Amino acid sequence: MWKRVAAILIARNREFYRDKAGLIWNIMMPVMMIVAFAFIFGGGPEDLFKVGVLGDPQTATDESGFLATPYLDFVPLADEPAAVTKVARHQLDLLIDARGAGGSITGYWANPESPNGQIVERLLIGAHATAGLPPPERRTAAGDALSYADWALPGVLAMNVMFSSLWGVGWVVVRYRKNGVLRRLKATPLKPLEFLSAQVLSRLLVVMASSTVVYLGALVILDFPMRGSYAALALIYIAGALSMISLGLLVAARLRTEELADGLLNLMAWPMLLLSGVWFSMEGTSTAAQWLSQLMPLTHVVGAARGIMIDGAGVLDVLPELLLLLTLAAALLAAAARLFRWE
Repeated sequence: MWKRVAAILIARNREFYRDKAGLIWNIMMPVMMIVAFAFIFGGGPEDLFKVGVLGDPQTATDESGFLATPYLDFVPLADEPAAVTKVARHQLDLLIDARGAGGSITGYWANPESPNGQIVERLLIGAHATAGLPPPERRTAAGDALSYADWALPGVLAMNVMFSSLWGVGWVVVRYRKNGVLRRLKATPLKPLEFLSAQVLSRLLVVMASSTVVYLGALVILDFPMRGSYAALALIYIAGALSMISLGLLVAARLRTEELADGLLNLMAWPMLLLSGVWFSMEGTSTAAQWLSQLMPLTHVVGAARGIMIDGAGVLDVLPELLLLLTLAAALLAAAARLFRWE
């Protein structure tokens, strides 16, 4: 069995690296996207000050009048630890605790390294002084700024894994069937599961190699944070690639034309791209969108990778996502082998 799998694996790898144009495109496209993000979003934060409010800013009792200050964007938040983390990362300029009696302001968090935070803090203290009130209790949340490129990079890497995994096997297997390659393989002792396993291993090697090159290229170009475990990051991308490759094989199990395969793969890829938190956070979206997002494997890859790179998560922290993705990969591969047809 393993000799047959190895033979198909070697043949598939040779086919890939001999296609120089496809090889260069797989490596350069995501690198160029990262450079574009750094160029577009590298100009610093917007002029509008953003203030988080623990509680409801609409019903809070504010005798100082600070919550009525124009040109401040007040964002209601419920999770205190997550909100404080946003202040530390310069994603919020200030965080106000409006959970006192009757919705009064009892304290606030400021980042001493945030220029915008210093300005908003002075506005808060000035508003209380003008109203003849003592300033609220001050707490600090120090930390380095997190740029949009830093936040988006884990998702861009996951997006590269998704596209390379889906089209690298889904489209190719359909082309094999159309060109009669699978019909010739049917005459050999090769079994469907062996053939599909070889495709999985081949594509996994290519995806992880290209992702490593992209990661190293981004490391040279961008000064992004990597606070967690490299082992955890590798495992989550491997598990994500396995689930995507298995999904691509399931799509290609019986299709006969590349056009239909391309359409179905696009039908799966673009909703995942929009709803998996690659480009923007799903916070604040509709309940239905958030529920649908949790059904997509890319969501769990992006969330876990972001937790590792930005929050410093380790293998144990992302173990639920790992188990979910590996279980999904096994189920999809089993279904693909069950439905697979040589002709």
